Amino acid sequence: MNKKLNTILFILGATLFNVIVAIISFFLFYIIFRKFIIPVIPESSYSWGFTLVFLACLAVSIGVYRVVLKFLLKKIDIEKYFDPIFINKHKRQIDKKN
Repeated sequence: MNKKLNTILFILGATLFNVIVAIISFFLFYIIFRKFIIPVIPESSYSWGFTLVFLACLAVSIGVYRVVLKFLLKKIDIEKYFDPIFINKHKRQIDKKN
């Protein structure tokens, strides 16, 4: 496999991982919310609770994604296996001359 295909597959895999973590954390927080919080708060506050569950789900998924990504970046030599996604015009012109 070449570097561009590795990069595309890594992006797709990382995105899928992030979505799966978000879905799992959403269900876990929602179960906790339904079991422990709903009996305590008034009915008019359910929408706020659901919003907080959603925001907590996003925060957890971003946090887990960052930790796993840092771990993978320590283990994998990025320049060896992946092609840069964004490259500035100046560097592209230098590469073409060489």
